[in-house]
This record gives sequence, structure tokens and C-alpha cells, in this order.
Amino acid sequence: MAEPNIIGSNSHSLSPKKISSGAIKVVEKLQLNGYQSYLVGGCVRDLLMDVKPKDFDVATNATPEQVKELFNRSRIIGRRFQIVHVRVGSEIIEVTTFRAQHTDKKNGPNKSRRSAKGMLLRDNIFGSVEEDAIRRDFTMNALYYCPKKNSISDYVDGLADINDRIIRIIGEPSQRYREDPVRILRAIRFSVKLGFSIEIGSSIAINKSRLLLADISPARLFDEVLKLFMNGYALATFVALREYGIFEILFPATEKALTNDSTYYLQFIEQALINTDKRIRKRQRVTPAFLFAALLWPALKEREKKSLQPKKISVFSLHADAEKLIVSQSKILAIPRRFSLPMREIWELQLRLPRRAGNQAFKVLDNKRFRAGYDFLLLREDSGEIESDLGPWWTVFQDVDEPTQREMVNKIETSRQKTPKKISSKNNS
Repeated sequence: MAEPNIIGSNSHSLSPKKISSGAIKVVEKLQLNGYQSYLVGGCVRDLLMDVKPKDFDVATNATPEQVKELFNRSRIIGRRFQIVHVRVGSEIIEVTTFRAQHTDKKNGPNKSRRSAKGMLLRDNIFGSVEEDAIRRDFTMNALYYCPKKNSISDYVDGLADINDRIIRIIGEPSQRYREDPVRILRAIRFSVKLGFSIEIGSSIAINKSRLLLADISPARLFDEVLKLFMNGYALATFVALREYGIFEILFPATEKALTNDSTYYLQFIEQALINTDKRIRKRQRVTPAFLFAALLWPALKEREKKSLQPKKISVFSLHADAEKLIVSQSKILAIPRRFSLPMREIWELQLRLPRRAGNQAFKVLDNKRFRAGYDFLLLREDSGEIESDLGPWWTVFQDVDEPTQREMVNKIETSRQKTPKKISSKNNS
């Protein structure tokens, strides 16, 4: 392999002062004990772009067992790809051992194993920093920073790609996606988040390799989808996923509903994602349950059309359709029960919110999912699915005193006694 391009302190903006004290301590302790050690990956990339890293990763030639022996507050995690979590104060520093190329026969199945399609099932073959560099996913993530020397080692022209705002996979793109199809999702996520363009060869290979995502475990895909949609760039990510034909792999029933051409499905999802982005950027709480309830709502509405025409939707039919949809979706993305149950409750509230007579409005207001259900209702009104009358009523009702609330409910009851019952939904929902 060619010698790395060593970028000295005069040619970059990094400084040990910008690095967390915990990461510096881990790197220094490894070096003092005779090991090579660098900060690597996203933290180096972000610092070069004047972005504060959310965490710091360390790469070393020490094995996981050697790292664990060196740090008392540490533990080895992962089987497919072993790493060590080292706790320094309140920080957790992720330490990985340099990886090398795979030679299954030599290293055995306990260290390296591939699926019949070439996907890496185990990746614990250790090597040198030079070998590690070409094993990483993208050139921008393969920069090695030494705080002691304040220098960067660049083996794959990663700095040039950062400066040119390009995402380029290291090696032959189709093969690298085949090794780990999640790299496809990472390429799109980084592209949207950083505002980078995906290099043409890396982009073309996505179209050829996207179906490999079906081989990823549902649990891992769920985690990756959360990263895609909960990083403040959900709407742009949604657009990119559809452009590459990946959204239909992750949410096939929703994509089918969108293809069926509804007047509000697309607008509903886009507005939900816009709201998600706004909340995340304001550092407000966003629950995955609400996000997935929104992403799957068009699919649920399509199920209702097929199973209930022309019958009226009931709680029982909604539960049946929701159960079938979640079971089907969870075969692709393993939605945990702690999210799927609130999703159902949000959907159920869409049937309960129109029922305001007697004490029903007060019971709905006391429901622990009321706020999520109310926000969901506003989305439906904003997208044109239903008429804009319930949302304003609930907006007032939740903020006034009880006597005024009673008066509002009485007006509803009086109005219903005088006029025939109206259906406010445009599609019997």
C-alpha cells in the first residue's frame, strides 16, 4: 500500500483542545502502553468541517481483550464486529481494533464469515492501520488523527473528498455494498445530513445493490431507519430514499399507497416529517411511535378501504387492520412493542376525538396519548384528509377552564339534536 499523506498542523484546523478529554486520555494511555492509537471516523470529519462531534471513536492495533485489560471501566460488545466501550467519567469512548482483509480459510469462522451473497456476518480479522483504512466505508471517514503530533494520516484521499463535498465508497462499490448493505443507507444519510453529493460510481451501485437490504435483520434495519428519520433531515431523507427506490423496500405498503395516488397521503407524510425536523432542531422530544404511526398511516387507510367498504370504521376493525399491518411491517423493520402499542393508541384516538358528547371529551383529554393523538389529528386536517373543524375545537378545549369546557360540550350536544349527523371525514374516517 502507498504511504499515507501526513497532514501537519499547519495544513488543517484540528486541535487537541477541540477533542473531549476522555478521548484524549484513551488515545494517550494506549500509546503509553506501546500501542498505535488514533481518533478516527466521523469525529475527525466533523471537526474538519467545524461541526461539533456527537461522540469520539478511537482505532488501535490493540486487540479488544488488550484494550479491556488496560481500562478497568470497559466492556467488549458485539459479535459480528467486536468493539470496546471504555468509560471515562461520564463519557463512553468506542475503541475498535484495526481490521484487515478477509481470508476465511486462514482465520476460521469465529473471526470471519460471509453469507452466500457475500455479506459479512462476522468481521473480527485484525490488521494494520493501512489495512484498516481501506476497510472503512467512505473516504471521508478514513482519516486518522494523532492528538500528540496534531497530525492527520490520510490513506485514501479523504480530505480532498471532504473539501469537494463528495461521498465516495472505498473500493469497488457493488462489492462493498454487498459486504454490508447498510452502507447504502449510510451513504444516503450522510449525503442528506452533510449536503454532500454521492460519487457517481457509488451512486450507480446503490441502484444495483438496493435489494440486498432485504437480507439485513429487521432489528438492525429498524435502528438504521431511526437514524435516517430522527437526525433533523427526515423530509430530505424521505425524498432521497424514494429517488433511489429504497423507501419501497423499507415501507412497501406505504409506498404502494403513495403509488395509488391519494390527494393527501404524500402531503400527510411530508408534513409529519417537516414537523419532526422542526422538533429535533429545537431539541424537543420526538417519539418513534409517532413517526412510525405517520409513516404507516397511508398503508392503514388503504387496508381500511379494502376490508370495510362501504362499512363504517370501528375500533375493532381498526385494531384488526393495525395488527395485520404491524405484523407485516415488522418482518422488515422490527418495531419494538414499546413503540407499536403507542402507535395503535394514536390511531385509535382518531376514532375517539370526534366523539365529544357527555363525558367522552374529558376522558379523551385524560388519555396519556392525547397530545400525540391531537397532533396527529392536526396533521390529517393540514393534509386535507378531513375537514378542519375538530382540531380548532380541541385546541381551545384543552386550554380553557372546566366550566367553559362543559359549555363547549353542551353546544355540541345541542347542535346534534337540532341537525342531522354529519360525516366530517372525506373518506369515512
